[in-house]
Amino acid sequence: MRLEDFEPARPGSGEVLVRVRAAAANPMDWGIRSGAMKMVTGRKFPRGLGYDFAGVVEAIGKGVTRLAVGDEVLGGASIKASGAFAEMVLAAERGVVKKPANLSFEEAAAIPTVGLTALQAVVKKGKLRPGQSAFVNGCLGGVGRAGAQIALALGASVGGSCRDTATHDAHHLGLDPIVGFGFDPTTLSGRFDLVVDTADTLPTDAAKKMLKPGGRVVSIHPTPANIARSAVPGPFNVLITRPVTEDLEEVARAAGRGTLRVPIARTVPLTEAVKALTELEREGTPKGGKLIVTTG
Repeated sequence: MRLEDFEPARPGSGEVLVRVRAAAANPMDWGIRSGAMKMVTGRKFPRGLGYDFAGVVEAIGKGVTRLAVGDEVLGGASIKASGAFAEMVLAAERGVVKKPANLSFEEAAAIPTVGLTALQAVVKKGKLRPGQSAFVNGCLGGVGRAGAQIALALGASVGGSCRDTATHDAHHLGLDPIVGFGFDPTTLSGRFDLVVDTADTLPTDAAKKMLKPGGRVVSIHPTPANIARSAVPGPFNVLITRPVTEDLEEVARAAGRGTLRVPIARTVPLTEAVKALTELEREGTPKGGKLIVTTG
């Protein structure tokens, strides 16, 4: 990884050019760098990194109608193009929405990927309704925390699993019951309408035991095995997150209302991004929230 100057392309049809104020790191960034995502991104290097961002619209392309120059926005670049760890990023209009005025750029940048994934897992794929019950495996990870908050705001009761040392944080979110990783699923048999596996550590048979009749299991990890498993009739579903504008707008509104908060663990300027991303790739997700890269 290195920083270098570049001349941003002008936005084409349906695209916006955004002056980035903050961008958030995601596991996909080192997945792109390692080549693990080459089926999606292609094999050519060098390339930009960074997906989630918040900033100000600098220019718009033909056919753009929802956004205008000067709008404060949040969103995501395409996985193939990426490039949000920069002063400028080009993105499709459908993946960008207006930022709530009461959110900082740093707070807004932390939202898109985890918020979209959580909303689509809980509401779209999971079909959770008010008064029902959900269990989130990995409830204090980025997607897990967002999913728990979305389910609670919907009017569901929510339980989850996390590290034994972090149960206080889960209680603070309003979750009950709370169990540690490696819990015995038979103790929770038949209790939930929805089980969301964000950590990819919950065996499918164990998750099924936790369901009420008619319940659903949703995994956010579209591995070949999970995709094959979801093709078989039954309660197991796998989510492939899609950049749906209406969903991103709903996530932004939830963040603006305060019902969705993604904590930030560390903020660094763009000049220190390579060092910070290297540490993150080696050591894993920072405890306590997101790594945010700012440009000024």
